Amino acid sequence: MAWLSITLELDPPQAEALSEALIDAGADSVALDPVPEHAGARTRVTALAAAGADPAALVWAAACAAALPAPAFSVAELAEEDWVRRSQSQFGPLQVSDRLWIVPSWHTPPQTGAKVVRLDPGLAFGTGGHASTRLVLQFLEQAVRAGDRVLDYGCGSGILAIAAVKLGASDVAAVDIDPQALQTAATNARANGVSPRIAAPETLPAGTYDMVLANILAGPLIALEALLAARTRAGGRIALSGILEAQAAEVIAAYTRDFAAAVSATEEGWALVEGQRR
Repeated sequence: MAWLSITLELDPPQAEALSEALIDAGADSVALDPVPEHAGARTRVTALAAAGADPAALVWAAACAAALPAPAFSVAELAEEDWVRRSQSQFGPLQVSDRLWIVPSWHTPPQTGAKVVRLDPGLAFGTGGHASTRLVLQFLEQAVRAGDRVLDYGCGSGILAIAAVKLGASDVAAVDIDPQALQTAATNARANGVSPRIAAPETLPAGTYDMVLANILAGPLIALEALLAARTRAGGRIALSGILEAQAAEVIAAYTRDFAAAVSATEEGWALVEGQRR
């Protein structure tokens, strides 16, 4: 099968923002690489899309969602075997903490006794390589307690829900509006030997959770405040990511009606907003 490889070069914060928006707009996978000749000042974004996709429409939709001007890009055809080799060379084991690793299937876990999430780069956002995902994984590693009920809203690849189960949560739900993401999350859950409830948001049974996670983007997070608050039990915790540091104050303001919220961690220009339900 042939693919389209769409390449853009942007400032690092713009590249980070556009990467998730490209997935939401229909890209099958996105990789970020530093541009060597620009010494960290530019990041190369490479998006993979099916051969029949419209690259201009995809980039335009992603730029609009990320509130960026439509950037210049180049397009090349990429054979399946070339993409597999490229992916496997790019993605190695990722250490989240002393006891949590994200490990592609073609690697051996580098540390015995650690909690390991097996995850290959694929058709939904969330491999652990993006700072916004790492922030939530680090939060989970510190916050999940045995028996917790956890909701991952906008689950993408399912990485957060899978990690929550492996860290001891007893009842985990993962929802996404994208059917492809739900399929990918289910495949990844099976590969890890775990069984979170994976469903479209409208099919999730009524109920509240001890912990609600949402790694999306600032705009959708603000719009979802009432829904996520209704899913968080009194005294429960919420962790919001996909937020640029410059956007954190606006997100916090939207959640102060129902949560005591604040920035609890930052990485590479991204912020984690953590809150407790009143």
